[in-house]
Amino acid sequence: MRKILMLAAILTAVFAYAQSNEKPFTIPEVTSWKGGSGSTQLSGRVIVKSASLKPVAEAFCRDYALLCGNTLTVVSGKVRPGDVVFVSKKLDTMPAEGYRISIDNYVSVEAPATNGAFWATRTLLQLLEQERGTLKRGEIIDVPQYRLRGFMLDVGRKYIPMSYLRDLVKVMAYYKMNTLQLHLNDNGFRKYYDDDWMKTQSAFRLECETYPGLTARDGSYTKAEFIALQQLAEAYHVEIIPEIDAPAHALAFTQYRPSLGSKEFGMDHFDLSNPEIYTFMDDLFKEYLSGKEPVFRGPRVNIGTDEYSNANQTLVEQFRHFTDHYLALVESYGKKPALWGALTHAQGTTPVRHEGVLMNCWSNGFARPDSMKQLGYQILSIPDGLVYIVPAAGYYYDYLNCGNLYNNWTPAVIGNQTFEEQDPQIEGGMFAVWNDHTGNGISTKDIHHRAFPAMQTIATKCWTGRKTSFPYADFDVRRQALSEAPGVNELGRLPRCPLTQDRLEPETPLRLVANPAEGLLKPEPSSVIEAGYDYRVSFDIDCAEETSGTVFTESPYATFYLSAPGSNRLGFARDNYLYTFNYALPTQGHVSIAVEGTNVETRLYVNGQLRQKLAMLDVVSVVPKDKIQYQSDLLFQPNVYTSSYRMKYVQTLVFPLQKTGRFNSRITNLRVESLK
Repeated sequence: MRKILMLAAILTAVFAYAQSNEKPFTIPEVTSWKGGSGSTQLSGRVIVKSASLKPVAEAFCRDYALLCGNTLTVVSGKVRPGDVVFVSKKLDTMPAEGYRISIDNYVSVEAPATNGAFWATRTLLQLLEQERGTLKRGEIIDVPQYRLRGFMLDVGRKYIPMSYLRDLVKVMAYYKMNTLQLHLNDNGFRKYYDDDWMKTQSAFRLECETYPGLTARDGSYTKAEFIALQQLAEAYHVEIIPEIDAPAHALAFTQYRPSLGSKEFGMDHFDLSNPEIYTFMDDLFKEYLSGKEPVFRGPRVNIGTDEYSNANQTLVEQFRHFTDHYLALVESYGKKPALWGALTHAQGTTPVRHEGVLMNCWSNGFARPDSMKQLGYQILSIPDGLVYIVPAAGYYYDYLNCGNLYNNWTPAVIGNQTFEEQDPQIEGGMFAVWNDHTGNGISTKDIHHRAFPAMQTIATKCWTGRKTSFPYADFDVRRQALSEAPGVNELGRLPRCPLTQDRLEPETPLRLVANPAEGLLKPEPSSVIEAGYDYRVSFDIDCAEETSGTVFTESPYATFYLSAPGSNRLGFARDNYLYTFNYALPTQGHVSIAVEGTNVETRLYVNGQLRQKLAMLDVVSVVPKDKIQYQSDLLFQPNVYTSSYRMKYVQTLVFPLQKTGRFNSRITNLRVESLK
């Protein structure tokens, strides 16, 4: 009898286990899942038991509508089946960013702090996005393995529009990435600029009243814009770390005031023996850090300090003094300082403070992580050989090796040194995009195309660490089914079926619809305003004479021309670059045009025949003849200085589809489709 009862118990347990729901897929992967059986359909009601979580619940409702097209409403009253309930609750030793989600008859979200509850909503949204409004029953207990999970973006060498930065914050939040470092000043390499420092590209991207004329003219952020970006980020629980980089990478400052530059080591280096540099930089930091409502709102500010020369010990001691001075200055304004690691490269006797200082450990030759840890620094893992993207440069990564990172990396791995997981001195990890090759044609869309898969991977490895359970091949397929973020489509993803419009009227919004010929009985207008890689856009045109600069279609990021400025040929512009094909439309007659775009080239077809590929060019220099011309809002095409050095010039296009321009020709049969 006992054996029969034992067998029955075993069979019952096996049956129950077989019925339990498998671990759901999210990015980052949740750290603990206990599967129940069955699923729960949302009722459309959200109940907030703790007033502090009402903004989180409202954000959840708003983003659910953007993502799934359905409505959730915050209500009061007794809990009903299918409700989502938010409760602020201490959960043993769970940190602020942790949370628990229990999915049964209703959905319970418990978290010790607001940010933990917010991260719980990102998990729920990803589940609902995949399951079409239902949730598999079970319990999630999710705790980040690392406190800092971030992305560093170089906006100094390439201007990145504020509209993109605002979308980027939302994307980061969707994947629980909580830190965005913005590298606000830098410069290109002199060798591409006729070996002339005064011609070499440089930029400081913030509005500046202390030094009128310092702000870059090819793109910058007003102080009001930058404050608004940080306020948006705060609402999404993303910290923005602004960075002003010196005493190297300082060409924007020395071009403005040449007396500050080093005659011995180059104008991109401050002359550290010149006391004027302290007056200049003290006043610059004061503009953004002083007052009751400073421009730099967040808790941390990065002072740069990477890649300065260590040619002699006097220089090293001057560098160390400069570093400590600006760490102290940031602290004097009530902020926590951060810096790039350089103190192995610059070993000396001049004291450099460490308490409460965050160090970006990027190169073990510049700063050995074990030595920096011993000195007492908090460590940010950002190893250049693993997590640096430099688009189309031919060194570091063009796209990160996400498979290797997913399988082998966590923030505990810094170059050739590996530490214990969750070492208390390792704050977390970041990846970086550096736009070293200024003027190389790379667009903001190209940067995002590289950053997004890296974002999903680094998010997983910083939150889940080594607790991942999905094989990388599975992760790589399933990650592509997730949105970038609610309401965000920077990749220009297209629906599975082609989109069409019978005829285009000048100066009107495009109303693309799902093609009825593909079996869709009720075609609906599409909200797509761009076609991302890999696409094909085709149309027929009964030609009429068009003036130079005639626009076919445009979006906030790009313009496609029927007659490009200065050439009358088909072409396009984006990011202040102008590209033209070797084909001009006739002034009469019928032509069929198709444009195909990938992340490496843009192809033009005329009457079904390939006319031209705008692929990567191997060029010498890709900037106009002087810096003043470069730092403008004029469209430009590459010019050449010398033949000594070469770089890649990128000719890609995310096709604009928001509205039409003013044209005389008759355009019909517009079709937009994915090539994948």
